[in-house]
Amino acid sequence: MTAKLEEHAHVEHEDEISPELEALLHTDHQQGLTSGEAEERLKRFGPNALPENKTNPLLKILSYFRGPIAYLIEASCIVAAIVADWLDFGLVLGLLCINAAIGYYEERKAENALSALQNTLALKARCRRNGQVTEVDVKDLVPGDIIVLRIGDIVPADARLLGYGVSGEKSDAELLVDQAALTGESLPISKHERSTVYSSSTVKQGQQLAVVTKTGVDTFIGRAANLIAVTKDVGHFQKTIDRICSWLVAITVLMVAILFVYKLVILQSSLAVTLSFCLVVIVAAIPVGMPTCMNVTMSLGAKELAQYSVIVKRLNAIEELASVSVLCSDKTGTLTLNELTFDEPWLAPGYEQDDLLLHAYLAAEPSTNDPIESAVRRAAESTLQVLKDRPDDTVGVPGYTVASFQPFNPVTKMTTATIVTQEKTFKVAKGAPPVIIDLIHDEKQREAAIHAVNALARRGLRALGVAKAADEDAPYELVGMISLLDPPRPDSAETIQQCQEMGVQVKMITGDQQIIAREVAERLGMGTDILDAHYLADPSASDEEITEHCMRADGFAQVIPEHKYRVVELLQNKGVITGMTGDGVNDAPALKKADVGIAVSGCTDAARSAADIVLMEPGLNTIINGVKVSRAIFQRLRSYALYRITSTIHFMIFIFIVTLIENWNMPAVLLIMICILNDAATLVISVDNTKISERPDKWRVGQLLTISTVLALLLTGLSFGHYYVARHVFGVSENVLNSIMYLHISSAPHFVIFSTRVPGWCWENMPSWPFTICILGTQIVALLFSVYGVFGESQHVAPCGWIWGLSVLGVSLVYFLFLDVVKVLMVRYWNFEWIATVFPTPANRRKLAERRRRRSQYVPENMAEKEKDAAALEA
Repeated sequence: MTAKLEEHAHVEHEDEISPELEALLHTDHQQGLTSGEAEERLKRFGPNALPENKTNPLLKILSYFRGPIAYLIEASCIVAAIVADWLDFGLVLGLLCINAAIGYYEERKAENALSALQNTLALKARCRRNGQVTEVDVKDLVPGDIIVLRIGDIVPADARLLGYGVSGEKSDAELLVDQAALTGESLPISKHERSTVYSSSTVKQGQQLAVVTKTGVDTFIGRAANLIAVTKDVGHFQKTIDRICSWLVAITVLMVAILFVYKLVILQSSLAVTLSFCLVVIVAAIPVGMPTCMNVTMSLGAKELAQYSVIVKRLNAIEELASVSVLCSDKTGTLTLNELTFDEPWLAPGYEQDDLLLHAYLAAEPSTNDPIESAVRRAAESTLQVLKDRPDDTVGVPGYTVASFQPFNPVTKMTTATIVTQEKTFKVAKGAPPVIIDLIHDEKQREAAIHAVNALARRGLRALGVAKAADEDAPYELVGMISLLDPPRPDSAETIQQCQEMGVQVKMITGDQQIIAREVAERLGMGTDILDAHYLADPSASDEEITEHCMRADGFAQVIPEHKYRVVELLQNKGVITGMTGDGVNDAPALKKADVGIAVSGCTDAARSAADIVLMEPGLNTIINGVKVSRAIFQRLRSYALYRITSTIHFMIFIFIVTLIENWNMPAVLLIMICILNDAATLVISVDNTKISERPDKWRVGQLLTISTVLALLLTGLSFGHYYVARHVFGVSENVLNSIMYLHISSAPHFVIFSTRVPGWCWENMPSWPFTICILGTQIVALLFSVYGVFGESQHVAPCGWIWGLSVLGVSLVYFLFLDVVKVLMVRYWNFEWIATVFPTPANRRKLAERRRRRSQYVPENMAEKEKDAAALEA
């Protein structure tokens, strides 16, 4: 029989055993270890448990008081306390605490990932010690222990099957083990003597003795736990915000330091007065409310996502989901049903599908948990009318009596049954294709069957032969070949298409073989360039070569947890914002490593705890809503950042220059009112309307800071225009000037938020009513403060009158439209190619060439070219 007829062998992820450890594994299976030997080995290897690394809640809270802005705010609090400015002290400290409370409350996780991994282990294990079978705590198992494995047991440690029954008798029976949560393989795996069974896998059928080979962190699941432990939980969003805030803080500190020296040395002001002035400037300038606004925006977004059955565990993941351009998806249980299902069969001439299902059902064992037998029974019961019409309490097929039945035998690799009806008696055989074909005498049938099985094998479909004989002595004739596959979920293909339309490439990751992955990928409408994951660890290939193949691949097959982690790491090293979906223990390290880890419905505790986002409904279709909502939130965050950076730079430049040139100081009470009113009003940006981008969002920090700086400089020019016109043209008094400049500094930058809220023209997407009312409402309050001089002459404030008040607001509104034109032009023409052309530095030229090369490489002109690339890669 040709080798092509052999079923696709399961690729064992066997662990290497050192010679020193191997010497400890030859324990007498009848006696087991003695208590003394077990105690000695426990001291040497440690307990069979995964280490826990829980974060102290107090340290978790304190972590929210770190960062560039937080440090500057804390320094401001100290200065306020020194000069006894308790109003500023309370204001700044209150905002800092509110931000920390929101962040801690929204990001608190119910379970630690490592704790969840430990919870997947069995608590007790049956072990042979001192010649007796006894129950011991799982944590007390050591290498060399003889353990008993029965149906339903959770394997307590990595172990090697010994080929003995639980009573010590020699046994050839195989063990059926479900290890999908560990390795990602879609079907339970048959294990035989000397096969390795892994900690946390489940015994689905059979019983055997096994010797423990590895415990604790040395187990297969232990390596996954270690990958989680070493993965840092620092998000891309946090890095970006820290970068922006560091830039703002640096500018603020530099200018305030110069003003401090100027006031203290040149003007010879007292230290207390100088500190008070600098404190007020810092409080008014730095974006104190920026962390709070962003956390509130993401918190409301998390509540919105919860309505779509998307639960957010880490707030920053919302923004990062909007930037994801590659989504690595586990296949088994995520893209597929994780359920072996009847597929399109091959039928021998003269037979129909109903004939094939009927004969397969007659030779199926009704009480077994075998997934193949279960798939056959489900297909027949949902298709055959004779089974649909039978009474509920009827077993078998009406009109057919099973006279004798031989269940599946690992040696013969088939089941046989003798069936009796009123008219005749016949035999049915069902089993592995090579075995069934050997029963057939007709050479033409044999050749046709061989071609059929080979065709199914090339597509990764598992085949099951069915034959019948007219009587006990008659030769068998072939009925057909059943094909079985773990099918895609009904919504997976549509979800992948929607992801691609939104600019998100989906890469399949599976523990199954390449041919199975290609078949599923083709059915899902994905590319079929599936890379063998072992290439990721090829010592002969450079990291650059491996990364390039990783970028090109549509998926990865035969992966283990280290491979999934490696894929995510390689993509991230290329600057790709990467998402990872999964449901098993084997997915947990990659979920933790990814920029956005997404645990799907029905996931293990380990996957749920390691993930940033949890989907509560089966499949990936809910992730589309998640991406849309996250992109809306991203636009709100970006618009707020653009507005806040612009207003901060504008304020600092104007105050810095006007203080040095004119020695003009705005009264402290007015600066505080600007800080309170404007920052409070911008919180409603979290409910503003926005336009969702068609491609993954990016911060483009360089563009953001450049646009902000240009807008700020233009606003500064307007501010000096107001200042000099009011002071020198109209000759207003100092106190009236203070009111006029307060209203201008409050309104002109604030109205800019109507422009920064969208990348295009401000009228393309109208703001929401709550947003509009709050923004305009704060300026009406500021208008009344200025017109009537509410704070009084004691605070150096005098009424400016309605003419000045309405004029300032009118100019600010008109000027915001001019700034909108500037913003649109900068956004429209800003791109890296333009920058590299204007500033052709060697680094920019290299980066531009790399981008163009990758664009031509990863976006083929047609599918034929892509297939050619895939064939070349496979070769």
